[in-house]
Amino acid sequence: MRRTLATHSADETERLGASIGTRLRGGDVIALTGDLGAGKTCLTRGIARGMGIDPDVVSSPTFVLIHQYAAPPGCGDLPGPLVHIDLYRLDSPDEFEDIGGEEAFSNDTVCVIEWAERIDALLPDSTLRIAIRLTGEESREFDCAANGSCFDWLNRL
Repeated sequence: MRRTLATHSADETERLGASIGTRLRGGDVIALTGDLGAGKTCLTRGIARGMGIDPDVVSSPTFVLIHQYAAPPGCGDLPGPLVHIDLYRLDSPDEFEDIGGEEAFSNDTVCVIEWAERIDALLPDSTLRIAIRLTGEESREFDCAANGSCFDWLNRL
């Protein structure tokens, strides 16, 4: 399944992320690729919002590598915490394994990975891959590709 979407501002990018976030389930992995400043963290903020997590707590984990965000109590049927990983500083898939990164691929979490191309061979088959491309100063194009029925909702975005 493949779908291309476009946004024209950071607000639209965050709204797209929120729409994605409302549809995610535990075990879902979202692999983000794109140049610096493409909007990977902005999209992740939106995903957090859609999951009931305060988007203001979401920041690029470039120096920490992995952040975990939990929804506040009483949010109902959420898929679990959001694990946000940034692989910009890693040089190889071995380094990802060394930090225990594959533990984030759990049925109890939603995992969003920035710079996911660095561990492409380690990603689960059912990963939703989103390549982000700058098309203007504030506009972006999102090339979304997924295998498996868990992302059938992609056609309804």
